Amino acid sequence: MVTALVLINVQRGTVNETAQRLLEVKGVAEVYSVTGEYDLVALLRFQNYEDLASVVTDHMLKLTTITKTHTLMGFKVFSRADLQQAWDLGVE
Repeated sequence: MVTALVLINVQRGTVNETAQRLLEVKGVAEVYSVTGEYDLVALLRFQNYEDLASVVTDHMLKLTTITKTHTLMGFKVFSRADLQQAWDLGVE
């Protein structure tokens, strides 16, 4: 599984519209509106790097409300949910 976080800047007043349009793209699991330097953060999950590259370079760039992106690739996930599931199974 390939996971990426995409930090996104959008045109003024288009946060909600852009977030909804991003959720229509296959592989975009979640979109958050955030404070700070970026307007949105999108969580993307794919089976391979080629699909990720296609979405970031083709589909996302076709959204005219997006003005800038910065993509972060996930190496390893650390999750409370995964830890809790392991304890529930008796893993020590």
